[in-house]
Amino acid sequence: MNDLVKSIQEKYLFTLEKISDAARSVGRNPGSVKLVVVTKAQPVAVARAAIEAGALYLGENYPEEGAAKIQTLREFSAVEWHMIGHVQSRKAQTVAVNFNCVHSLDSLKLAVRLDRFCGEANLSMPVLLEFNVGGEESKSGWSAWDEARWSTLVDEISKVIALPNLQVRGLMTMPPLGSAPEYSRPYFQRLKRLQDFLSAQFPLTRFDELSMGTSSDYEVAVQEGATLVRVGTAIVGARQYKTESV
Repeated sequence: MNDLVKSIQEKYLFTLEKISDAARSVGRNPGSVKLVVVTKAQPVAVARAAIEAGALYLGENYPEEGAAKIQTLREFSAVEWHMIGHVQSRKAQTVAVNFNCVHSLDSLKLAVRLDRFCGEANLSMPVLLEFNVGGEESKSGWSAWDEARWSTLVDEISKVIALPNLQVRGLMTMPPLGSAPEYSRPYFQRLKRLQDFLSAQFPLTRFDELSMGTSSDYEVAVQEGATLVRVGTAIVGARQYKTESV
C-alpha cells in the first residue's frame, strides 16, 4: 500500500466512524448511510487511490472530467460513479452513458434530455431531484425554500416521474455555506419535510434517498436523515487543478 492510499484510507475509515457515531446518536442504522467520496478536480491517481482505499462510491461534479476518469478506471467495475454537480443539458448524453446515478437533476428540461439519451442507450438511470432549500440565487435546483409553495412543484415533478428511463429515488440539496455544522441543520430538516410531502403526493414513487451533507456538516446531515453524504476534502484533500467550466 503506497503512502497516498494509506493516507486516504485512514481518512476514509475515520469518516465512516464519524458517520456511524452520528447515526447511532439518533437511533439510526449506520449501514443505512452511504459515503460518496468526492474526487472532483482531483487527478486520476487520487481517484484510483480512493478506490484502493476502499471507496465504493465516487462523486464527480463535471461530466467530461468524470467520464475520463470512469473510462480510465473501468477495471474497477464494482465502483459506482455518482454525478453530483450541476449538469448542463448539452452534457446530458455524457452523463447518461457514463454515470451510475445522478444526484443533481434540477429541472424538467434536463430530465427530458437524460431520459432521451438513457433510452437511446437502453439504460435506466437512478436520479435524485435537487432542491434549493436555502433561497440562494447561485444554487441550482427547484425552488423549495418557501414551504407554503411546495404544492406548485407537484405538476412538474409528476412529469419527471413519468419519464420511462429515469428512476426517481429521492432528493438532494446543498444548503447555504455556514460557519459551523449546526448552521446546516434547519436546511436538512426542510429537505426531510419535503421528502415527506412528496412521498404523500406520489405514494407509488420511492423517495427513500436523501443526499445531503459534505465535509463540513455530514454528521449533522446523518442525524437529520441523510442516506448519502458527499465528502471530498476531508478524505482526499483540496482540489489539485482547475477543471472544465460548467
